[in-house]
Amino acid sequence: MDKNERKQNFYKALPTVGLYIHVPFCVSKCPYCDFYSVPSDEETKEQYVQAVLRELNKRKDTFFVDTLYFGGGTPSLLGPQNLYILTDTVRQWFCKDTWECTLEANPAEDLEDVFAAFAQAGGNRVSMGLQVADDTLLQKLGRRHTVAQAEKAVKDLQKQGIHRYSFDLMLGIPDQTERHIQNSVAFCQEMGAEHVSSYLLKLEPNTPFGIKPPALPSEDQTVEFYLQTCSLLEEKGYLQYEISNFAKAGQQSLHNLKYWDAKDVVGIGPAAHSFFNGKRTFYPRDLQSFLLGTLQEEEETNVACPAGSLEEYGMLRLRLTEGITQEGMQKRFGKPIPKGWIENAQKLPPNLCVTDEKGIRLTRDGFLVSNTILARIM
Repeated sequence: MDKNERKQNFYKALPTVGLYIHVPFCVSKCPYCDFYSVPSDEETKEQYVQAVLRELNKRKDTFFVDTLYFGGGTPSLLGPQNLYILTDTVRQWFCKDTWECTLEANPAEDLEDVFAAFAQAGGNRVSMGLQVADDTLLQKLGRRHTVAQAEKAVKDLQKQGIHRYSFDLMLGIPDQTERHIQNSVAFCQEMGAEHVSSYLLKLEPNTPFGIKPPALPSEDQTVEFYLQTCSLLEEKGYLQYEISNFAKAGQQSLHNLKYWDAKDVVGIGPAAHSFFNGKRTFYPRDLQSFLLGTLQEEEETNVACPAGSLEEYGMLRLRLTEGITQEGMQKRFGKPIPKGWIENAQKLPPNLCVTDEKGIRLTRDGFLVSNTILARIM
């Protein structure tokens, strides 16, 4: 076997992963947000890019990438040049064929140049934090953008030929009504979004909202908001494929599906998490050590639900409307769904959980009490 044949065989054996790059920069902190982010200047951003390139270089020739996701923080704050460098480098070093490349963006900024650079480097999908299509409620959430700015961001995207974009919607926020839900879903449809992520507001400890909670809709009202949002999105052609995610046919987030199917994802940057080669690791929340190259990944341990285990796989898959399938279990572990799981699932009310020859899956009502159901099944 000559040198070229050995090289080809080497590359054939490399795994294909999703790559997540955490960009820990924000102009200001939303009062409900617990994600790791800090203020930054141009010098810090340039140092961060160099630090990410250093980490990427360590991983050359160890895997291919078919999904790249810039999360944060506010990745669009990197600016056109920095974003181009990172996106193009990953594409050149790790991308074998086609890919899905997603950028999280805040429409409060003028994003035309950012989107142009992103598209030129190979970016093809954008996720924007709309939250609600109402300027008054946006202010109460501490958001910096307006509905008009979100609309402009979509037009800037379309100018660059990027037609895959997603909006985040938030439910159970201060002063929200059914009318706000209707207007927000209608806005997503009118703007041509092919994907919507709809989350319930969660009061995180040590955030302003967590320390001093605002007046929020009742738990029953929030449940109604969730069910209403699901129904309205479905009417507009968005199919629910995960507890909080909806997409037009064939437009699911391929990167996020990797998490719920327990596939390999490599994370880079402070607060980024990885699942690779059967281990879960993470970078601590420490930007300065990351910039200096001294930040080391730490291994996550979960005795009750070890990384790569049957239990972890089942827990993640039950977030999907498809649930745990017999076919998927056989393909992943070479055996059927455990008999005990099926028996436990069959004891649950049919309006919460369905068990049949395909497998086990939660209903829409079941998603609302998913933690309780998971405990009873497993």
